[in-house]
Amino acid sequence: MTFTQLEYILAVDTWRHFATAAAHCFVTQPTLSMQIQKLEEELDLKIFDRSKQPVVPTETGLELIRQARVILDARNKLLETVQEKKGILMGELRIGIIPTLAPYLLPLFVQSFTRKYPDVRLVVHEMMTELIIARLREGKIDAGILVTPLQEPGIQEHVLFYEEMMAYVSRKNAIYEKTYLLPQDIDPEKLWLLEEGHCFRSQIVNLCELQKISRENSHFDYEAGSIETLRRMVEMNDGITILPELATLEMPAAQRQLIRQFKKPFPMREVSVVVHRNLVKRRLIDVLRKEILQTIPEKIRKNKTHHVVPV
Repeated sequence: MTFTQLEYILAVDTWRHFATAAAHCFVTQPTLSMQIQKLEEELDLKIFDRSKQPVVPTETGLELIRQARVILDARNKLLETVQEKKGILMGELRIGIIPTLAPYLLPLFVQSFTRKYPDVRLVVHEMMTELIIARLREGKIDAGILVTPLQEPGIQEHVLFYEEMMAYVSRKNAIYEKTYLLPQDIDPEKLWLLEEGHCFRSQIVNLCELQKISRENSHFDYEAGSIETLRRMVEMNDGITILPELATLEMPAAQRQLIRQFKKPFPMREVSVVVHRNLVKRRLIDVLRKEILQTIPEKIRKNKTHHVVPV
């Protein structure tokens, strides 16, 4: 049994496809398959049921995979300790980030991070909050960047910054003439929302108290998959949506005219790095947090926790 074989079975468990797993391990599929087969022969058991698509672990294979994660985590902790003593920072950092943060936050820090730490491979996937938490518990990613508080057992939250929530209002809408808004100023029939599963959607629902209001009589019900789609829908129709502050930073002047702040205390969303309590790559996470904080705009860095809207 080798570390490489254990890494291969974890890759197949993650991707549930031998060719995809091989590609992520930078080896050919025959090489990966042969090593896993050798391990199965050595242990005299089948780790994966190859008759199913996607490939799934056998019942015994599941236990073996869990133990493989423990072994590889222990190895990684040992290697990190050695690197720390030598002043070396290297390795792979796997991150999950929610879609309402990714297009606005990643461009701020990725380039500077990779330039400062050329020996660190940054692997980033967009995914919903629930999947990030599941992947953290499975050890398939090292950290998540998402909106908190979550209060998930075993998950540690490290707050990065607070981001103001702002209204984006069509010129055709009655509240366009207002300077500052109250949540009750927003007509739910005119409010464009993200589709189910986005934590930012649930924050908008909580901010505007939409649980109390039925939209069954609406003539057109549409839920978008991205903030940019919502923005375009507002611009082309009589409507309103809510945007996170980062999404407004690069807007041209004409679009910024459609932004309206809420009256104080401004509603905020809390953005954090989250990790599992069995975190291995602590030093890499620390430098990631510092890089994000150094690259976000000063105004956002100085935002306070006056009114964090629950997720």
